[in-house]
Amino acid sequence: MNNEGKTMIWSQYQKEIATDNFFYLRSCVRQNFFPGSETAFLRILKDLGKNFYEDPAHTTCTGIGYHCDIVPQDTMMTIVARQFALMTEAGFENLVPSCITSFGLYTEVLHTWHEFPKIEERIHELLFKSTGREFQKPKNLAHASDIMYSLKDEIASKSKYRLVNVHTGKPLRVVDHIGCHYAKMFPAAGIGGAEYPAVLTGMIEAWGGETVDYPERRHCCGFGFRQYLVKANRGFSVACSHAKFESMEPFKPDMIITNCPGCPMFLDKWQYTIAEMTGKTYDETGYGIPVFTYEEVAGLMLGYDPWEIGLQVHQISAEPVLDKMGIPYDSSKKYLGIGGKQLGSPTFPEKLSVAENPIVVEELIDEESKDDK
Repeated sequence: MNNEGKTMIWSQYQKEIATDNFFYLRSCVRQNFFPGSETAFLRILKDLGKNFYEDPAHTTCTGIGYHCDIVPQDTMMTIVARQFALMTEAGFENLVPSCITSFGLYTEVLHTWHEFPKIEERIHELLFKSTGREFQKPKNLAHASDIMYSLKDEIASKSKYRLVNVHTGKPLRVVDHIGCHYAKMFPAAGIGGAEYPAVLTGMIEAWGGETVDYPERRHCCGFGFRQYLVKANRGFSVACSHAKFESMEPFKPDMIITNCPGCPMFLDKWQYTIAEMTGKTYDETGYGIPVFTYEEVAGLMLGYDPWEIGLQVHQISAEPVLDKMGIPYDSSKKYLGIGGKQLGSPTFPEKLSVAENPIVVEELIDEESKDDK
């Protein structure tokens, strides 16, 4: 494709992103998988002087239940309308969901109401009858990763660290994984659309890293709701992740960065599962490929303590990337909670190496040396 064609396509997938005054909605999934990511996002906004508000009365958007055909559409829309009502009551107009499923759902609702105004009228009535609330639609809807994308250069200018290997001076090789509900449902709602999403690659490049392209780059992480929530389907879930790992392995990525609540969990935990099932990891040392959320990466860049932003809850050790970036950390504080309370150490896997057990890495290297001979 010539540059003129690329420019034309790219122009179709630009979006307006609010610069301040955000009404923030947390994710029910993220609060369970990687709760430090949302805290890091709000801390970054505060450190950059941005105004935001989150209402403790907000609820799930019902996205998973809706997409699994459990929650009826009118019920879902009424709950979404209540979120809008909380935003309206707080005096905000810029809605920023943490979850891409929520982002896709709000996009679907607003698009439906635009095409079918009578449905919106019915939801106004249902919300008022059930809660006594009224709402205004958000003037700007952007996912939290969109906000971080818009702040990428400001973050870079204030960063203490970069996505660069301090030992070699080379950019870290980074796999970006875009959650399906970010742009595949409504391509125009995502930066770059579904084919050329730039919301994460923009951050990676602004922060000194090199993006890794590979055949299964846009393949699902394996969550897919029914693929995992229905126990009998979980073999398909792990198979999806396995296909991605096999595809990216030859390119030797240093890390994976994601913008979805479920994707980092599955790309992280399924590496452990596959290692225990087959004995294989997808790096050269036996640790696996570290997986991060975009908030975690931004927090590391700004010098936040790795354990304060929750990297100890990852199955794949983050320390190899921290070492490459030259980020200091205290291993003795890895499993300490607020006030220095010991949270307890996890049971270590048998096949996958972890930072607290470096001898396993040495043994793997020794075995590789024997095989070479």
